[in-house]
Amino acid sequence: MARLIVSLSGLTDDSLPRGAAFAEALDARGVAVSQLYRPGAWEGWSDAPLVGWLHARRERGDAIVLHGFDHSAGPARVGRRAEFAALPRHEAGLRLRAARRTLGAVDLRTDLFVPPRWIASAGTVEALREQGFTMYADEAGVHRLDTPGAVRARVLGFRASGGRRPVAEDARAAEAWRCRVLVAEVARVARRGGVARINVRAKDLRKPARVEAALAAVDAALAAGAVPVTYRLAAARRAA
Repeated sequence: MARLIVSLSGLTDDSLPRGAAFAEALDARGVAVSQLYRPGAWEGWSDAPLVGWLHARRERGDAIVLHGFDHSAGPARVGRRAEFAALPRHEAGLRLRAARRTLGAVDLRTDLFVPPRWIASAGTVEALREQGFTMYADEAGVHRLDTPGAVRARVLGFRASGGRRPVAEDARAAEAWRCRVLVAEVARVARRGGVARINVRAKDLRKPARVEAALAAVDAALAAGAVPVTYRLAAARRAA
């Protein structure tokens, strides 16, 4: 049976209104969201509107997913390298513990992890397993950590990947191409009974065409019979 996972990443207090509107549109379709959240290393964030909103969304069935700790440039991120892309086990473990302490302070604990840019080093995977995480998802699939098993399913979104580029130089044509490709790929995966994974970033929500395309892709997956789940439910189903 086909499944549908919709994740939302990169939200801040500033982008929260757009994120809330998108989540409400998914609510109307009966689709819960996997909220990819980075707590950050700053102070004074515990009273942020985003934190309160995430609590409310969790009550409505959304899954809270740790999405790294501190994405800013530093020893863990060289140039364009993602935060957990090359960390050894010990360093990854330190950052994971810091992130979990921060989440625990505001009761947003989770055992689900998606690395920034969907790239996790072997050391990061070891650290996740040592700290009792049950699932992590990368660009290629969803992986169990407490039991053997993985679901191969490529994450789909508006970020160019796999060497594919728009077929036109014109910006509007290129944007339309991205939107068409997302809807077509999600529909194809759902028709074949696979796991359609859609990730929408906060920056995507600034473009109405991308919001419309993401919702059209969700509608296409549902029309093809896909069952909406979060990363938590996907992990639980895989364990069963």
